[in-house]
Amino acid sequence: MGHEGRNLRTAAGKLFSIVSRASCSEYGDAGSTKVVEAGGVRFGNDRPVIIAGPCAVESRAQMLEVARAVKQCGADMLRGGAFKPRTSPYEFQGLGKEGLEILAEARAETGLPVVTEVMDVRLVELVSQYADMLQIGSRNMQCYPLLVEVGRSGMPVLLKRGMAASLLEWLGAAEYVAKEGNRDILLCERGIRTSAGGEYSRFTLDLNVIAAVRALTYLPVIVDPSHATGDPGMVPLASRAAIEFGAHGLIIEVIGENTDRASVRCDGFQGIRPSVLQQLIRAIRQRSGQGEQALSRPA
Repeated sequence: MGHEGRNLRTAAGKLFSIVSRASCSEYGDAGSTKVVEAGGVRFGNDRPVIIAGPCAVESRAQMLEVARAVKQCGADMLRGGAFKPRTSPYEFQGLGKEGLEILAEARAETGLPVVTEVMDVRLVELVSQYADMLQIGSRNMQCYPLLVEVGRSGMPVLLKRGMAASLLEWLGAAEYVAKEGNRDILLCERGIRTSAGGEYSRFTLDLNVIAAVRALTYLPVIVDPSHATGDPGMVPLASRAAIEFGAHGLIIEVIGENTDRASVRCDGFQGIRPSVLQQLIRAIRQRSGQGEQALSRPA
């Protein structure tokens, strides 16, 4: 590791002592990763975990259609936003509690555990009643009261990297959660803003950060290729590249096989079809030597 890398490791050890590999003898080995479990699904072992589903829960019919499809494709976990942070206050904000109830119904039918975003400290208790994992979105990565509250909840946490956050800022956010006694944290790279962002993709997917994360912390890391590229045609290649770089899994947006993209109220133009997801999962499973339908759950 070069001079800058050594400085980074030292800073992490001093400022982020709980999540730092250097400060934790249990995971001192560079190849050792904490296994984070959510609803029976395990992140951090050799088998990549696939989370899939729509960006937002828009209706019962839409959510159940996609949930059944991603289950059939071999996904391990279901995503879908009941509460959605949007750039404009006039855009679709999600169905709220109704969306949570629909997610619970989809889980009951498919058996897939659910991850969904929580945006407000006042909603942590409510969302925890329905979700198997709480997601902190990119826009809220440095909402420190929210990080403290999800840390106190004891729920597994999916922590997305802020769209303009440095690695140390990202790990600092994880430390806020861990400081409350909760180390069940899953880190998620989702693309960052760079000078090239928006020219040919939505953001810039920082694959280099995967190795840095794995060197500095024992927490598992996954990648969101949907927000990073904003292009369904780029998602399969970005997904496979992320796995090659050492990501422990993926979180992918999926829309209905025959759904009109223009009719989707949230990020319809970046979701992939179930047929594409199935091919992608098959390729990843074969690459990992686990078989297409192998589960990430304990026997």
